Amino acid sequence: MRKLFAICVFMFAPAASWAAADSADQQARNLFAADWQWRLQNQPELATAIGDYRYDASLSDSSLAASRAATVHQRKMLEQARLLERDRLTGQNQLSYDLFVEQKERKLKAAAFYPYNAQPLSAQDGIHLNFPRLVAQMPFDSEAGYRNYLARIDALPAHIDGIIEQMRESMRSGWTAPKVALRAVPAMLAQLREALPGGPLGLPFREIPASIPKPVRDELAALGPAALRAKAAPAFYKLEEFVRTEYLPAARDSIGAASLPGGADYYQFALTEATGADLNPAAVHALGLKEVARIRAAMRQAIARTGFRGSFHRFADFANSDPRLFYTSAEQLLARYRKLVARASAGLPKLFAAVPAEPLGVKGQQAEEQGAAYYEAAADGRPAALVINTSRLNTRALWETETLALHEGVPGHHLQVARAHELAELPEFRRYGWYAAFGEGWALYAEGLGPELGFFAEPFSAFGHLNAELLRAARLVADTGIHAFGWSRQQAIDYLAANTANPAADNEVEVDRFIAAPGQALGYKIGQLRILALRDKAQAALGEKFDLRRFHAAVLDNGALPLALLDQQVERWIRAAAHEPAAPPKAPPAG
Repeated sequence: MRKLFAICVFMFAPAASWAAADSADQQARNLFAADWQWRLQNQPELATAIGDYRYDASLSDSSLAASRAATVHQRKMLEQARLLERDRLTGQNQLSYDLFVEQKERKLKAAAFYPYNAQPLSAQDGIHLNFPRLVAQMPFDSEAGYRNYLARIDALPAHIDGIIEQMRESMRSGWTAPKVALRAVPAMLAQLREALPGGPLGLPFREIPASIPKPVRDELAALGPAALRAKAAPAFYKLEEFVRTEYLPAARDSIGAASLPGGADYYQFALTEATGADLNPAAVHALGLKEVARIRAAMRQAIARTGFRGSFHRFADFANSDPRLFYTSAEQLLARYRKLVARASAGLPKLFAAVPAEPLGVKGQQAEEQGAAYYEAAADGRPAALVINTSRLNTRALWETETLALHEGVPGHHLQVARAHELAELPEFRRYGWYAAFGEGWALYAEGLGPELGFFAEPFSAFGHLNAELLRAARLVADTGIHAFGWSRQQAIDYLAANTANPAADNEVEVDRFIAAPGQALGYKIGQLRILALRDKAQAALGEKFDLRRFHAAVLDNGALPLALLDQQVERWIRAAAHEPAAPPKAPPAG
């Protein structure tokens, strides 16, 4: 029988006895801590990702019963929070309370639409991609680490049974995924299964450190491949066959969220969830069209600076194919990124009052199904890394490298995430929190700091920067087009082809991402525009008192926030800064 983790709910004493118990602040901190521990126990993959390895021997319970239990827990936590007297909380505890309540209300609202995971599998997300990444995050410097991994392999069949149970429920309830989002999954599962144990899941057993005694190494080297063959391979095959023979035939041909039960309301919820903004699909669509037109005009100027003579699309073809714009070895590409990260890091004190101490490394990865780069946050014993995809080097254009280094590295994801990790006075759910519009919006905003760090001076890099921003604007148009205005898949692909310089294959991947995860791609541009608007507001209000370094601190020093709460915090900083005495004029340079 599958083990269902107990729901560990922190229970308060009756309200009448609170005065004799802990202070309101301590009660709030206890509640936040109890809920966080519940999350780590019930989401062991999250625990591993942040470097808490207590639950490395388990996988999350993916059954319908566990989903129902999680909803009960969220409701109980919200009830307990509402017993607190918010006005008695001090300092950061009030903001933590607001975030905690907002988070629980949002989860319960999502569960009201669909109480389970409506789409646990797609070509962009799922166990076939997440399990290898999870294994790469586990520590393998001791025998205990290997025993944990063996236990996780043993847990795979039950976890996959839960995924199948959820997908069967979606077939029953009408919440099936679009066929286009699933059609590549059986082959992806087969590829992962057929690589066992010589693929990424077997790598730890092929590289057992010499610090482990040889008899134990020999035992683990035999147990690991055997477990992968006996447990993982049949489980992945079962899921592969289920998707191919049962789910795909029942999956919907439509691609828009509007075809789901309560589809229009569901898409509005997904849009708000992703953007944190009070916007409807029509407003987002119109904003996207406006931004696309603005950025396209700037791109024409950048292309002219390269000396190229020809149309936008002829230049795009040239930029995506000329061998002079690509490296031929992974080491060349990685060396370039290391130099870019070092250059950006050296300039950070000009723009930020507090530069995180966490170092950022650069490493390569062969990952056919992944994008050009991603950020891997630091965890206990594992440094933060800008992970560069070194597969298909003929698609990794040099003109995109500066923008990617800024977005995924510094001052983008790494600076924001590492700064949050340093805020020791905040509860863990805030230090490790994530809101797409804040995190991706900040990273897109950080790309725009490139000129202040000496980036984009070269015309091709300036073009690459604008093309990356253009894609984020085009997402506003295509995502809403698909899910609110009845666009076909081909219509969305054609729109990206007509309005960006992306390769055709990348545009197809982008559109399939929009189809698989309604609204998810909207947070980048909405978040960036909100941060820029707050910066403009602060500059206008403060005039000569405006300090960009202090503005960035106002944005980052509360950890990740929904945009509405970010507005409040920045406006509070503006009011405080306006009443501070003006800084004395700087002395003229000597001589």
